[in-house]
Amino acid sequence: MKILMFGWEFPPHIAGGLGTACFGLTKGLAKHQVDIRFVVPKAYGDENQEAVRLVNASDVTVNMKDSVYKEYWKRIEYMEIGSNIIPYVSPDEFSRILSQQELTKISEDSRVFSNQYEFSGAYGRNLLEEVSRYALVASALATSRDFDLIHAHDWLTYPAGIAAKYVSGKPLVIHVHATEFDRSGENVNQQVYDIERKGMEEADKIIAVSNLTRNTVIEKYGIPEDKVVTVHNAVEPTEKKNINGTSHVPEKIVTFLGRITYQKGPDYFIEAARLILEKDSNVRFVMAGSGDLLEKMIRRTAQLRMGHKFHFTGFLRGADVDRMLAMSDVFVMPSVSEPFGIVPLEAMRSNVPVVISKQSGVSEVLQHALKVDFWDIHGMADAIYGFLHYAGAQKMFNRYGKDEVESLKWEYSGLKVKEVYQQMLR
Repeated sequence: MKILMFGWEFPPHIAGGLGTACFGLTKGLAKHQVDIRFVVPKAYGDENQEAVRLVNASDVTVNMKDSVYKEYWKRIEYMEIGSNIIPYVSPDEFSRILSQQELTKISEDSRVFSNQYEFSGAYGRNLLEEVSRYALVASALATSRDFDLIHAHDWLTYPAGIAAKYVSGKPLVIHVHATEFDRSGENVNQQVYDIERKGMEEADKIIAVSNLTRNTVIEKYGIPEDKVVTVHNAVEPTEKKNINGTSHVPEKIVTFLGRITYQKGPDYFIEAARLILEKDSNVRFVMAGSGDLLEKMIRRTAQLRMGHKFHFTGFLRGADVDRMLAMSDVFVMPSVSEPFGIVPLEAMRSNVPVVISKQSGVSEVLQHALKVDFWDIHGMADAIYGFLHYAGAQKMFNRYGKDEVESLKWEYSGLKVKEVYQQMLR
């Protein structure tokens, strides 16, 4: 079974959980003899290709005189955008969308339709311009590669998946790791929503990372229930030992690790920290990550006069994440809307007890985690305080939590995804 798979990032060059999930899933699929060509906008040469053959979209040549590509461009819009989009964060500035009529008038010699395009692989101002070009490259790949099925991860690659389906006639599976409602609440960006809905409508099957996400797809996008299946994410096993967990501070450490955005609920973490410090000053809090709410969170801790108890580390990856978790006494994920949430699994794997919001997909698969509503800062503070002060509870959750998380393997998720493939190919 050969799969043409589209993603926007691949470790070690990642901005969040999307790349991590793609890597884990491809490894899981490889264990079930699924042959994957994984296309990224920009490959750097140091990616782990043990489970996939990575295709660098920047190396693909497109002959714009070919009628196949002209036919594709008649069916989509070319989007030019100014924004600060990253995979899960809502756009904050859009400039314009050129109509289909304008598109067809653009010269084939212009930079938009150059025979080869060097993708940045970033999430900057020209993101949707790159999304459109990436879709064009997808149509080229679909005519020159041998494959059975197309798999596209998240909204950035849905146009590419659709393009590949148009020119090849092969079935399309899209993987929903997050929706615009997760990123922006009810204040959705209509253009991103439209891309998501178009991908869902064109797909032959939709994989959601949780039942929470599946329900959003059905209810918010009007997709038939029988078209959407849930395959929960997992966590990579680790053989790392003797990670330095020395914190060099006398206090216990409570950690938030994720994007500092509306979706992740960092403000609720800070308010819960305030309640804890009123009862126990022997605690420090770490907010590891970056995002559009970072400055606001720093100002709030200063306003509450607890800046000396807070550390803002910036974005962490790889070994730095492992070290941060090794230093932590409690990990907290207070997400307002979390399609899944892999970091709690990584924390549990590191013998750190976790407090997670009930509004998360990972809460569907975990038993040995304390779950609270994201808005319940008193309940959150109580849960954190309990882990900090009751050694028996911490020991029990660590012991059974580690066993639980080690049973959540990507090879099991990969098998479920392969079964979806097989249904599509019958």
